[in-house]
Amino acid sequence: MASDTAKGLSIEEATVYDLQLAFRTKQLTSREVVDFYLKQIETQNPVLKGVLELNPDALSQADKADHERKTKAPGSLSPLHGIPILIKDNIATKDKMNTTAGSFALLGSVVPRDAGVVSRLREAGAIILGKASMSEWAFYRSNAAPSGWSARGGQGKNPYTMDGPSGSSSGSAISVAANLVAVSLGTETDGSILSPSNVNSVVGIKPTVGLTSRAGVVPITPRQDTVGPICRTVSDAALVLETIAGIDINDQATIEASKYVPEGGYAQFLKKEGLRGKRLGVVRFFYGFSGDTVMHKTLELHFKTLRQKGAVLVDNLEIENIEEIIDGQSEEIAMAYDFKLSLNAYLRDLVNSPVRSLADVIAFNKEHPELEKLEEYGQDLLLLAEETNGVEELNHAVLNMSRLSHNGFEKLMITNELDAVVVPSSTFSSILAIGGYPGVIVPAGYEKGVPFGICFGGLKGSESKLIEIAYSFEQATMIRKPPPLRKLEI
Repeated sequence: MASDTAKGLSIEEATVYDLQLAFRTKQLTSREVVDFYLKQIETQNPVLKGVLELNPDALSQADKADHERKTKAPGSLSPLHGIPILIKDNIATKDKMNTTAGSFALLGSVVPRDAGVVSRLREAGAIILGKASMSEWAFYRSNAAPSGWSARGGQGKNPYTMDGPSGSSSGSAISVAANLVAVSLGTETDGSILSPSNVNSVVGIKPTVGLTSRAGVVPITPRQDTVGPICRTVSDAALVLETIAGIDINDQATIEASKYVPEGGYAQFLKKEGLRGKRLGVVRFFYGFSGDTVMHKTLELHFKTLRQKGAVLVDNLEIENIEEIIDGQSEEIAMAYDFKLSLNAYLRDLVNSPVRSLADVIAFNKEHPELEKLEEYGQDLLLLAEETNGVEELNHAVLNMSRLSHNGFEKLMITNELDAVVVPSSTFSSILAIGGYPGVIVPAGYEKGVPFGICFGGLKGSESKLIEIAYSFEQATMIRKPPPLRKLEI
Protein backbone atom coordinates (compact mmCIF):
# COMPACT_ATOMS: atom_id res chain seq x y z
CA MET A 1 0.00 0.00 0.00
CA ALA A 2 1.28 3.46 -0.84
CA SER A 3 2.51 5.41 2.15
CA ASP A 4 2.08 8.82 0.56
CA THR A 5 -0.73 11.28 0.99
CA ALA A 6 -2.21 13.15 -1.95
CA LYS A 7 0.33 15.90 -1.25
CA GLY A 8 3.25 13.52 -1.73
CA LEU A 9 4.44 13.39 1.88
CA SER A 10 5.27 9.99 3.33
CA ILE A 11 3.60 9.20 6.65
CA GLU A 12 5.20 5.77 6.93
CA GLU A 13 8.19 5.94 9.31
CA ALA A 14 7.36 9.60 10.04
CA THR A 15 8.46 10.80 13.47
CA VAL A 16 6.48 13.11 15.73
CA TYR A 17 8.76 15.94 14.60
CA ASP A 18 8.07 15.09 10.94
CA LEU A 19 4.32 15.07 11.52
CA GLN A 20 4.35 18.34 13.46
CA LEU A 21 6.34 20.01 10.68
CA ALA A 22 3.81 18.71 8.14
CA PHE A 23 0.97 20.08 10.29
CA ARG A 24 2.60 23.50 10.57
CA THR A 25 3.29 23.72 6.82
CA LYS A 26 -0.24 22.52 6.05
CA GLN A 27 1.02 19.47 4.18
CA LEU A 28 -0.95 17.16 6.45
CA THR A 29 -3.93 17.13 8.78
CA SER A 30 -4.42 14.91 11.80
CA ARG A 31 -7.43 13.38 10.04
CA GLU A 32 -5.22 12.35 7.11
CA VAL A 33 -2.71 10.78 9.50
CA VAL A 34 -5.42 8.85 11.36
CA ASP A 35 -6.94 7.76 8.03
CA PHE A 36 -3.56 6.45 6.93
CA TYR A 37 -3.07 4.41 10.10
CA LEU A 38 -6.62 3.04 9.93
CA LYS A 39 -5.88 1.77 6.41
CA GLN A 40 -2.57 0.30 7.58
CA ILE A 41 -4.39 -1.50 10.39
CA GLU A 42 -7.10 -2.76 8.05
CA THR A 43 -4.44 -4.19 5.72
CA GLN A 44 -1.89 -5.62 8.16
CA ASN A 45 -3.58 -6.20 11.51
CA PRO A 46 -5.55 -9.32 10.54
CA VAL A 47 -2.17 -11.08 10.41
CA LEU A 48 0.04 -9.11 12.81
CA LYS A 49 -2.65 -8.72 15.50
CA GLY A 50 -0.95 -5.72 17.08
CA VAL A 51 -4.14 -3.70 17.55
CA LEU A 52 -6.87 -5.16 19.73
CA GLU A 53 -9.53 -2.48 19.44
CA LEU A 54 -9.96 0.81 17.58
CA ASN A 55 -11.28 3.99 19.15
CA PRO A 56 -14.53 4.90 17.37
CA ASP A 57 -13.86 8.54 18.32
CA ALA A 58 -10.36 8.70 16.78
CA LEU A 59 -11.46 10.62 13.68
CA SER A 60 -13.50 13.13 15.70
CA GLN A 61 -10.48 13.65 17.96
CA ALA A 62 -8.41 14.26 14.81
CA ASP A 63 -10.95 16.84 13.57
CA LYS A 64 -10.82 18.56 16.95
CA ALA A 65 -7.01 18.70 16.76
CA ASP A 66 -7.15 20.14 13.24
CA HIS A 67 -9.61 22.81 14.41
CA GLU A 68 -7.46 23.71 17.42
CA ARG A 69 -4.41 24.04 15.22
CA LYS A 70 -6.22 26.69 13.17
CA THR A 71 -7.59 28.65 16.12
CA LYS A 72 -4.85 28.53 18.77
CA ALA A 73 -1.70 30.60 18.88
CA PRO A 74 1.37 29.12 17.13
CA GLY A 75 3.65 27.43 19.65
CA SER A 76 0.90 27.00 22.24
CA LEU A 77 0.23 23.35 21.42
CA SER A 78 2.18 20.41 22.86
CA PRO A 79 4.51 18.24 20.72
CA LEU A 80 2.00 15.36 20.88
CA HIS A 81 -0.97 17.49 19.84
CA GLY A 82 -2.81 15.78 16.98
CA ILE A 83 -0.50 12.73 17.09
CA PRO A 84 -2.15 9.25 17.12
CA ILE A 85 -1.06 6.96 19.95
CA LEU A 86 -1.90 3.36 20.76
CA ILE A 87 -2.49 2.39 24.40
CA LYS A 88 -1.73 -1.07 25.79
CA ASP A 89 -4.94 -2.87 26.74
CA ASN A 90 -4.12 -2.94 30.47
CA ILE A 91 -4.17 0.89 30.64
CA ALA A 92 -7.64 2.29 31.38
CA THR A 93 -9.41 4.60 28.96
CA LYS A 94 -12.74 6.07 30.09
CA ASP A 95 -14.31 6.04 26.64
CA LYS A 96 -16.06 3.63 24.29
CA MET A 97 -13.19 1.14 24.41
CA ASN A 98 -12.59 -1.80 26.73
CA THR A 99 -9.70 -2.27 29.16
CA THR A 100 -9.25 -6.01 29.56
CA ALA A 101 -5.55 -6.97 29.83
CA GLY A 102 -6.35 -9.29 26.91
CA SER A 103 -8.82 -11.40 28.91
CA PHE A 104 -12.49 -12.03 28.15
CA ALA A 105 -13.03 -11.95 31.93
CA LEU A 106 -12.82 -8.13 31.87
CA LEU A 107 -14.74 -7.57 28.62
CA GLY A 108 -17.54 -5.11 29.33
CA SER A 109 -16.04 -3.87 32.59
CA VAL A 110 -16.35 -0.12 33.20
CA VAL A 111 -13.36 1.81 34.55
CA PRO A 112 -13.93 4.73 36.95
CA ARG A 113 -11.65 7.12 35.09
CA ASP A 114 -8.85 7.42 32.56
CA ALA A 115 -5.51 6.06 33.71
CA GLY A 116 -3.27 8.88 34.92
CA VAL A 117 -1.01 8.63 31.86
CA VAL A 118 -4.02 8.70 29.51
CA SER A 119 -5.31 11.89 31.18
CA ARG A 120 -1.94 13.51 30.48
CA LEU A 121 -2.02 12.39 26.85
CA ARG A 122 -5.52 13.79 26.37
CA GLU A 123 -4.50 17.10 27.99
CA ALA A 124 -1.61 17.25 25.52
CA GLY A 125 -4.05 16.82 22.61
CA ALA A 126 -2.85 13.35 21.56
CA ILE A 127 -5.33 11.19 19.64
CA ILE A 128 -6.08 7.85 21.32
CA LEU A 129 -6.16 5.64 18.22
CA GLY A 130 -6.97 2.37 19.98
CA LYS A 131 -5.83 -0.39 22.30
CA ALA A 132 -2.76 -2.51 21.62
CA SER A 133 -2.85 -6.27 22.04
CA MET A 134 -0.70 -7.83 24.74
CA SER A 135 0.24 -11.04 26.49
CA GLU A 136 -2.82 -11.85 28.60
CA TRP A 137 -2.70 -10.46 32.17
CA ALA A 138 0.65 -8.91 31.18
CA PHE A 139 2.15 -12.39 30.79
CA TYR A 140 1.10 -13.30 34.32
CA ARG A 141 -1.48 -15.93 33.55
CA SER A 142 0.47 -19.05 32.72
CA ASN A 143 3.99 -20.24 32.02
CA ALA A 144 2.56 -22.34 29.17
CA ALA A 145 0.88 -19.51 27.26
CA PRO A 146 3.03 -18.13 24.42
CA SER A 147 4.39 -14.62 24.64
CA GLY A 148 2.29 -12.13 22.70
CA TRP A 149 -0.88 -14.21 23.02
CA SER A 150 -4.18 -13.31 24.64
CA ALA A 151 -7.62 -14.85 24.49
CA ARG A 152 -9.13 -11.62 23.12
CA GLY A 153 -6.33 -10.72 20.73
CA GLY A 154 -4.97 -14.07 19.57
CA GLN A 155 -1.29 -14.52 18.72
CA GLY A 156 0.58 -11.35 17.80
CA LYS A 157 3.33 -11.60 15.17
CA ASN A 158 6.70 -9.91 14.84
CA PRO A 159 6.57 -8.02 11.50
CA TYR A 160 10.26 -8.80 10.85
CA THR A 161 10.14 -12.55 11.38
CA MET A 162 6.40 -13.42 11.47
CA ASP A 163 6.99 -15.39 14.65
CA GLY A 164 6.80 -14.45 18.35
CA PRO A 165 6.81 -10.69 19.11
CA SER A 166 7.80 -11.16 22.77
CA GLY A 167 5.68 -9.71 25.55
CA SER A 168 3.87 -8.44 27.31
CA SER A 169 3.70 -5.08 25.49
CA SER A 170 3.74 -7.07 22.25
CA GLY A 171 1.06 -5.16 20.36
CA SER A 172 2.60 -1.78 21.21
CA ALA A 173 5.93 -2.86 19.68
CA ILE A 174 4.39 -4.67 16.67
CA SER A 175 2.26 -1.64 15.82
CA VAL A 176 4.94 1.06 15.84
CA ALA A 177 7.40 -1.27 14.07
CA ALA A 178 4.90 -2.00 11.27
CA ASN A 179 3.73 1.62 10.98
CA LEU A 180 0.24 0.95 12.28
CA VAL A 181 0.61 3.96 14.58
CA ALA A 182 3.03 6.81 15.26
CA VAL A 183 3.83 6.07 18.91
CA SER A 184 2.57 3.78 21.66
CA LEU A 185 2.45 3.13 25.40
CA GLY A 186 3.52 -0.10 27.05
CA THR A 187 3.99 -1.30 30.60
CA GLU A 188 6.81 -3.24 32.20
CA THR A 189 7.09 -5.35 35.33
CA ASP A 190 10.14 -7.31 34.19
CA GLY A 191 11.09 -7.03 30.51
CA SER A 192 7.70 -6.19 29.04
CA ILE A 193 8.84 -2.98 27.33
CA LEU A 194 12.51 -3.85 26.81
CA SER A 195 11.95 -7.34 25.38
CA PRO A 196 9.34 -6.62 22.67
CA SER A 197 11.24 -3.44 21.73
CA ASN A 198 14.38 -5.56 21.36
CA VAL A 199 12.94 -8.12 18.93
CA ASN A 200 10.72 -5.71 16.97
CA SER A 201 13.53 -3.22 16.28
CA VAL A 202 12.01 -0.25 18.10
CA VAL A 203 12.94 2.07 20.96
CA GLY A 204 11.56 1.40 24.44
CA ILE A 205 11.94 3.37 27.65
CA LYS A 206 11.33 1.53 30.92
CA PRO A 207 11.09 4.42 33.40
CA THR A 208 12.04 4.52 37.07
CA VAL A 209 9.15 3.04 39.05
CA GLY A 210 6.85 5.93 40.04
CA LEU A 211 8.13 8.36 37.40
CA THR A 212 4.92 7.68 35.44
CA SER A 213 1.58 6.97 37.09
CA ARG A 214 0.26 3.42 37.34
CA ALA A 215 -3.20 4.56 38.47
CA GLY A 216 -5.77 2.89 36.24
CA VAL A 217 -3.34 0.22 35.04
CA VAL A 218 -4.26 -3.45 35.55
CA PRO A 219 -1.46 -4.29 38.00
CA ILE A 220 1.02 -7.06 38.70
CA THR A 221 3.09 -5.45 41.46
CA PRO A 222 3.40 -1.80 42.51
CA ARG A 223 7.06 -2.45 43.39
CA GLN A 224 7.97 -3.01 39.74
CA ASP A 225 5.14 -1.91 37.44
CA THR A 226 5.91 1.11 35.27
CA VAL A 227 4.41 2.72 32.15
CA GLY A 228 6.63 3.84 29.30
CA PRO A 229 6.82 4.67 25.60
CA ILE A 230 7.50 2.30 22.72
CA CYS A 231 8.34 4.27 19.57
CA ARG A 232 10.51 4.15 16.44
CA THR A 233 12.99 6.80 17.60
CA VAL A 234 14.55 8.01 20.83
CA SER A 235 13.25 11.52 20.15
CA ASP A 236 9.65 10.31 19.92
CA ALA A 237 10.06 8.24 23.08
CA ALA A 238 11.46 11.26 24.94
CA LEU A 239 8.46 13.38 23.90
CA VAL A 240 6.01 10.73 25.09
CA LEU A 241 7.90 10.29 28.38
CA GLU A 242 7.92 14.01 29.15
CA THR A 243 4.17 14.10 28.47
CA ILE A 244 3.26 11.24 30.84
CA ALA A 245 5.83 11.74 33.67
CA GLY A 246 4.91 13.51 36.88
CA ILE A 247 2.67 13.58 39.94
CA ASP A 248 -0.69 11.83 39.97
CA ILE A 249 -2.55 11.95 43.30
CA ASN A 250 -4.00 8.51 42.51
CA ASP A 251 -0.49 6.96 42.60
CA GLN A 252 1.48 7.87 45.72
CA ALA A 253 4.77 6.62 44.22
CA THR A 254 4.69 9.52 41.74
CA ILE A 255 5.05 12.06 44.54
CA GLU A 256 8.44 10.72 45.64
CA ALA A 257 9.61 10.04 42.08
CA SER A 258 8.62 13.52 40.86
CA LYS A 259 11.98 14.79 42.15
CA TYR A 260 13.53 12.99 39.17
CA VAL A 261 11.47 14.82 36.52
CA PRO A 262 13.71 17.51 34.98
CA GLU A 263 12.53 21.08 34.60
CA GLY A 264 11.80 21.59 30.91
CA GLY A 265 11.19 17.93 30.11
CA TYR A 266 13.25 15.26 28.37
CA ALA A 267 13.48 16.60 24.80
CA GLN A 268 16.30 18.95 25.92
CA PHE A 269 18.51 15.86 26.37
CA LEU A 270 18.30 14.84 22.71
CA LYS A 271 21.94 15.76 22.06
CA LYS A 272 24.01 14.26 19.25
CA GLU A 273 27.08 14.66 21.47
CA GLY A 274 25.31 13.10 24.45
CA LEU A 275 27.87 10.31 24.76
CA ARG A 276 30.78 12.65 25.35
CA GLY A 277 32.30 12.07 28.79
CA LYS A 278 29.79 9.39 29.78
CA ARG A 279 31.16 6.39 31.70
CA LEU A 280 29.55 3.18 30.49
CA GLY A 281 30.02 -0.13 32.27
CA VAL A 282 30.32 -3.40 30.33
CA VAL A 283 29.27 -6.46 32.34
CA ARG A 284 30.57 -9.37 30.24
CA PHE A 285 28.29 -11.86 32.01
CA PHE A 286 25.49 -10.63 29.74
CA TYR A 287 27.50 -10.99 26.53
CA GLY A 288 28.40 -14.66 26.93
CA PHE A 289 25.35 -15.99 25.08
CA SER A 290 26.11 -14.16 21.83
CA GLY A 291 29.36 -16.05 21.05
CA ASP A 292 30.96 -15.69 17.62
CA THR A 293 27.81 -14.39 15.95
CA VAL A 294 26.74 -11.37 13.92
CA MET A 295 25.29 -9.97 17.15
CA HIS A 296 28.58 -10.41 19.02
CA LYS A 297 30.64 -8.81 16.23
CA THR A 298 28.14 -5.97 15.81
CA LEU A 299 28.15 -5.18 19.52
CA GLU A 300 31.96 -5.00 19.53
CA LEU A 301 31.74 -2.54 16.62
CA HIS A 302 29.21 -0.52 18.61
CA PHE A 303 31.73 -0.30 21.45
CA LYS A 304 34.11 1.41 19.01
CA THR A 305 31.36 3.84 18.03
CA LEU A 306 30.61 4.62 21.68
CA ARG A 307 34.29 5.41 22.26
CA GLN A 308 34.53 7.48 19.08
CA LYS A 309 31.59 9.56 20.31
CA GLY A 310 33.50 10.32 23.51
CA ALA A 311 32.23 7.71 25.96
CA VAL A 312 34.56 5.96 28.39
CA LEU A 313 33.91 2.21 28.45
CA VAL A 314 34.76 0.49 31.70
CA ASP A 315 35.04 -3.13 30.56
CA ASN A 316 34.99 -6.54 32.22
CA LEU A 317 32.93 -5.46 35.20
CA GLU A 318 31.16 -7.96 37.44
CA ILE A 319 28.04 -7.75 39.57
CA GLU A 320 29.16 -9.71 42.64
CA ASN A 321 25.79 -11.28 43.43
CA ILE A 322 24.62 -11.85 39.85
CA GLU A 323 24.11 -15.60 40.25
CA GLU A 324 21.96 -15.05 43.33
CA ILE A 325 19.83 -12.50 41.47
CA ILE A 326 19.38 -14.70 38.39
CA ASP A 327 18.73 -17.94 40.30
CA GLY A 328 16.85 -16.50 43.27
CA GLN A 329 13.10 -16.66 43.73
CA SER A 330 12.43 -13.48 45.71
CA GLU A 331 11.01 -11.63 42.69
CA GLU A 332 8.69 -14.52 41.86
CA ILE A 333 7.48 -14.82 45.48
CA ALA A 334 6.83 -11.08 45.91
CA MET A 335 5.10 -10.87 42.54
CA ALA A 336 2.60 -13.62 43.42
CA TYR A 337 1.64 -11.91 46.70
CA ASP A 338 1.44 -8.45 45.17
CA PHE A 339 -0.55 -9.59 42.13
CA LYS A 340 -3.36 -11.01 44.24
CA LEU A 341 -3.58 -7.95 46.51
CA SER A 342 -3.25 -5.30 43.83
CA LEU A 343 -5.49 -6.99 41.25
CA ASN A 344 -8.24 -7.45 43.84
CA ALA A 345 -7.98 -3.74 44.68
CA TYR A 346 -8.12 -2.77 40.98
CA LEU A 347 -11.17 -4.96 40.34
CA ARG A 348 -13.01 -3.63 43.41
CA ASP A 349 -12.53 -0.08 42.10
CA LEU A 350 -14.26 -0.76 38.77
CA VAL A 351 -17.67 0.85 38.23
CA ASN A 352 -18.96 -2.38 36.76
CA SER A 353 -17.27 -5.72 36.08
CA PRO A 354 -18.06 -9.40 35.48
CA VAL A 355 -15.24 -10.23 37.94
CA ARG A 356 -14.40 -8.60 41.27
CA SER A 357 -11.43 -10.67 42.48
CA LEU A 358 -8.63 -12.92 41.29
CA ALA A 359 -10.74 -15.86 42.46
CA ASP A 360 -13.52 -14.65 40.12
CA VAL A 361 -11.05 -14.50 37.20
CA ILE A 362 -9.92 -18.07 37.86
CA ALA A 363 -13.55 -19.19 38.06
CA PHE A 364 -14.40 -17.34 34.82
CA ASN A 365 -11.59 -19.16 32.99
CA LYS A 366 -12.86 -22.50 34.27
CA GLU A 367 -16.39 -21.64 33.13
CA HIS A 368 -15.16 -20.62 29.65
CA PRO A 369 -12.33 -23.10 28.89
CA GLU A 370 -12.66 -22.86 25.09
CA LEU A 371 -12.82 -19.06 25.09
CA GLU A 372 -9.69 -18.81 27.22
CA LYS A 373 -7.86 -21.92 25.84
CA LEU A 374 -7.68 -23.16 29.43
CA GLU A 375 -6.89 -26.80 28.64
CA GLU A 376 -4.08 -25.77 26.29
CA TYR A 377 -2.42 -23.01 28.33
CA GLY A 378 -3.76 -23.33 31.88
CA GLN A 379 -3.58 -20.57 34.48
CA ASP A 380 -0.84 -21.70 36.83
CA LEU A 381 0.42 -18.20 37.68
CA LEU A 382 -3.08 -17.03 38.60
CA LEU A 383 -3.50 -20.09 40.82
CA LEU A 384 -0.08 -19.54 42.43
CA ALA A 385 -1.02 -15.95 43.29
CA GLU A 386 -4.46 -16.93 44.64
CA GLU A 387 -2.86 -19.46 47.01
CA THR A 388 -0.60 -16.86 48.68
CA ASN A 389 -1.40 -16.03 52.29
CA GLY A 390 0.30 -14.12 55.12
CA VAL A 391 3.03 -11.51 54.84
CA GLU A 392 6.16 -13.01 56.41
CA GLU A 393 7.33 -14.66 53.18
CA LEU A 394 6.52 -11.47 51.22
CA ASN A 395 8.47 -9.23 53.60
CA HIS A 396 11.48 -11.54 53.46
CA ALA A 397 11.40 -11.53 49.63
CA VAL A 398 11.11 -7.73 49.44
CA LEU A 399 14.00 -7.20 51.86
CA ASN A 400 16.09 -9.68 49.90
CA MET A 401 15.45 -7.87 46.58
CA SER A 402 16.44 -4.58 48.20
CA ARG A 403 19.65 -6.15 49.52
CA LEU A 404 20.48 -7.70 46.14
CA SER A 405 19.97 -4.36 44.36
CA HIS A 406 21.99 -2.38 46.91
CA ASN A 407 24.91 -4.85 46.99
CA GLY A 408 24.73 -5.59 43.26
CA PHE A 409 23.76 -3.03 40.63
CA GLU A 410 23.95 0.06 42.87
CA LYS A 411 27.38 -0.92 44.18
CA LEU A 412 28.61 -1.52 40.61
CA MET A 413 27.36 1.90 39.46
CA ILE A 414 28.65 3.88 42.44
CA THR A 415 32.03 2.14 42.85
CA ASN A 416 32.88 2.58 39.17
CA GLU A 417 31.31 6.06 38.91
CA LEU A 418 29.19 4.91 35.96
CA ASP A 419 26.54 6.90 34.13
CA ALA A 420 25.01 3.69 32.73
CA VAL A 421 25.67 0.07 31.92
CA VAL A 422 25.51 -1.09 28.30
CA VAL A 423 24.12 -4.57 27.74
CA PRO A 424 22.86 -6.60 24.74
CA SER A 425 19.13 -7.01 24.06
CA SER A 426 16.85 -7.20 27.11
CA THR A 427 19.12 -9.49 29.17
CA PHE A 428 19.38 -6.93 31.99
CA SER A 429 15.64 -6.60 32.60
CA SER A 430 15.51 -8.49 35.91
CA ILE A 431 18.32 -6.41 37.41
CA LEU A 432 16.44 -3.23 36.52
CA ALA A 433 13.09 -4.72 37.55
CA ILE A 434 13.82 -5.74 41.13
CA GLY A 435 15.31 -2.34 41.98
CA GLY A 436 12.85 -0.16 40.05
CA TYR A 437 15.64 1.23 37.84
CA PRO A 438 15.22 2.71 34.34
CA GLY A 439 16.46 1.41 31.00
CA VAL A 440 16.39 2.53 27.37
CA ILE A 441 16.71 0.08 24.49
CA VAL A 442 17.65 1.08 20.93
CA PRO A 443 17.84 -1.00 17.71
CA ALA A 444 21.39 -2.34 17.32
CA GLY A 445 21.33 -4.77 14.40
CA TYR A 446 19.88 -7.84 12.71
CA GLU A 447 21.00 -11.47 12.96
CA LYS A 448 19.74 -13.25 9.81
CA GLY A 449 16.84 -10.79 9.70
CA VAL A 450 16.05 -11.09 13.41
CA PRO A 451 16.33 -7.71 15.17
CA PHE A 452 18.30 -7.15 18.37
CA GLY A 453 18.84 -4.06 20.47
CA ILE A 454 21.32 -2.51 22.85
CA CYS A 455 20.17 -1.44 26.31
CA PHE A 456 21.44 1.35 28.54
CA GLY A 457 20.46 1.00 32.21
CA GLY A 458 21.02 3.36 35.10
CA LEU A 459 20.17 4.27 38.68
CA LYS A 460 16.78 5.67 39.67
CA GLY A 461 15.99 8.99 38.04
CA SER A 462 18.76 8.75 35.44
CA GLU A 463 16.41 8.97 32.43
CA SER A 464 17.95 12.27 31.31
CA LYS A 465 21.42 10.70 31.04
CA LEU A 466 20.05 7.54 29.44
CA ILE A 467 18.21 9.57 26.79
CA GLU A 468 21.40 11.55 26.05
CA ILE A 469 23.35 8.31 25.67
CA ALA A 470 20.69 6.44 23.67
CA TYR A 471 20.00 9.37 21.33
CA SER A 472 23.69 9.94 20.64
CA PHE A 473 24.15 6.22 19.90
CA GLU A 474 21.06 6.12 17.69
CA GLN A 475 22.15 9.18 15.67
CA ALA A 476 25.66 7.78 15.23
CA THR A 477 24.43 4.41 13.96
CA MET A 478 20.89 4.81 12.51
CA ILE A 479 20.44 1.03 12.53
CA ARG A 480 16.68 0.70 12.40
CA LYS A 481 15.02 -0.21 9.12
CA PRO A 482 11.31 -0.90 8.58
CA PRO A 483 10.06 -4.50 8.39
CA PRO A 484 10.41 -6.23 5.00
CA LEU A 485 7.52 -5.81 2.62
CA ARG A 486 5.70 -9.12 2.34
CA LYS A 487 2.33 -10.33 1.26
CA LEU A 488 0.41 -10.89 4.46
CA GLU A 489 -1.88 -13.89 4.27
CA ILE A 490 -4.38 -14.71 6.99
